[in-house]
Amino acid sequence: MSETVIKTKEEWKKQLTPEQYHILREKGTEPAYTGIYANFHEHGIYRCAACGLDLFGSEDKYDSGTGRPSFTVPIAAENISTKPDNTLFTRRTEVLCRRCGGHLGHVFNDGPKPTGLRYCMNSAALQFIATKK
Repeated sequence: MSETVIKTKEEWKKQLTPEQYHILREKGTEPAYTGIYANFHEHGIYRCAACGLDLFGSEDKYDSGTGRPSFTVPIAAENISTKPDNTLFTRRTEVLCRRCGGHLGHVFNDGPKPTGLRYCMNSAALQFIATKK
């Protein structure tokens, strides 16, 4: 991971679409089954849409039935950070991009083996880069 990316609110608004800004900078959530990567099966890497940090690989993506792209593990543990999220009257664990602090989604303990984790991400927080198999 490289240095932390720090930008003003205005700089982020110029760089990101309104939907990306709402999700990444204001901790929004896209409606289920509306994101471009919810039912997407190409081979490649999912990066942070704000700063380009590699986050998840397509080999770790699976259909969780939630209508959002879900992964069992990040590419590198040091590329994400997590923190408690007690909004919406529930306890969840928020997942953030370690480089820019962008909100990506949440991680849950109901995923498949071997990790048992479900990284439930927002499509708008991700940028897909195709790679060869």
